[in-house]
Amino acid sequence: MNERPVVVIGTANRGKSQEIALVLEKAGLMWKTLTEFSEVPPVEEDGRTFAENARKKASLLAGALKHWVLAEDSGLEVEALGGQPGVLSARFAGMHAADQDNYKLLLEKLRGVPLENRHARFVCHMAVADPEGRVRLEVCEVCHGRITEEPRGQCGFGYDPVFEIPEYHRTFAELGPVVKNAISHRGRALRKLVPLLVRLLEG
Repeated sequence: MNERPVVVIGTANRGKSQEIALVLEKAGLMWKTLTEFSEVPPVEEDGRTFAENARKKASLLAGALKHWVLAEDSGLEVEALGGQPGVLSARFAGMHAADQDNYKLLLEKLRGVPLENRHARFVCHMAVADPEGRVRLEVCEVCHGRITEEPRGQCGFGYDPVFEIPEYHRTFAELGPVVKNAISHRGRALRKLVPLLVRLLEG
């Protein structure tokens, strides 16, 4: 049987890349990150939805790098803020905002909102494109929780310190990577996508 093609993880976010790489490796897939390529075209995430951004990233990167690319777009939707920050999650406090800036702004906007009204969900849309830039697979998963009144925990990245899973009474940043990957939006999306990807590459 021929060796499976390399799958490029189409994100510059180190935390996301590590989470995805772990699952690909366990499935026996060969992978690379964008840092292993000398020329990576910039992709403007100007879509109105996570799906649009994921498709665009997968397609443009795959066509340019001539490799299979797994791209994703994910973010936080807060009910009390009408779904914000949504697709702007990574740049909620500005184009080059740090994670801490983003979740501090979120907490500021939710000041005075009682805990029972701080419902939120993480959304992850993943897309895989072939070396010609054609999108061949797509999945979407969510993880429901609520926003805390202050950050808690040292693990993770992004909004993890303020996103609490009510059943655990812990934030993603308190739960740690093993539990987080088991229940998160990205972990769920990967578990749905990877078996399909393995079959596609073998075919």
